[in-house]
Amino acid sequence: MNQISATDQIKAVLFDLDGTLADTAPDLVYALNLALQEREISPKSVEALRYSASHGSLALVNAAVPELNESEQVTIQQSLLEHYKKVNGQKASLFEGLASFLTLLETKAIPFGVVTNKQAKFTRPLIDALGLTERLTSIVSGDSTLHPKPHTAPMLLAAQQINCAPANILYLGDAERDLVAASNAGMIGGTAMWGYLSDDDQPELWPSKIVFNTVNDLLQFFE
Repeated sequence: MNQISATDQIKAVLFDLDGTLADTAPDLVYALNLALQEREISPKSVEALRYSASHGSLALVNAAVPELNESEQVTIQQSLLEHYKKVNGQKASLFEGLASFLTLLETKAIPFGVVTNKQAKFTRPLIDALGLTERLTSIVSGDSTLHPKPHTAPMLLAAQQINCAPANILYLGDAERDLVAASNAGMIGGTAMWGYLSDDDQPELWPSKIVFNTVNDLLQFFE
């Protein structure tokens, strides 16, 4: 951690969206429960499914109702996505401390943006609901390029949008694919340990340059 200077080397910051910048699990589980209710299946708690929220809607359904077959899960997934269009952003919020961090970046004239695997039709309304649309220098969604993370294409597009060399960009993520994408793109990978990590994750094996256990660690690093 001491080998990298935030002021000397990092000229821009990019975030994964779900589970790193924003706590979106409440929206996703709310939409899931509306889909489950249609099939008279008991609702699931946010805490029980939070770790699955970074891995896509089908993974969320599978975690909620693993006893159902794939066809039934896909049907629930499609219903979830329809409900999510309506509830997207209603219950989501920035993780505690990140509002202060974004303000700190602005005071230091360090641009920031988002690279997510979420489709643009969901990304844009969410970012707008979070009040970040005018503040983000780069917004790259899962369908902004031909390949989502862990491919380097979205990472390099974001670097172009933010007008910064990859070697001078800190990319923060809470999943292995985030850190693999950052590493392969030549960025400084930072593991966001406050995100949606499960007991099965092994972040110590991810290609991360810096591990931030809390948002406060991130603030202190830049201050």
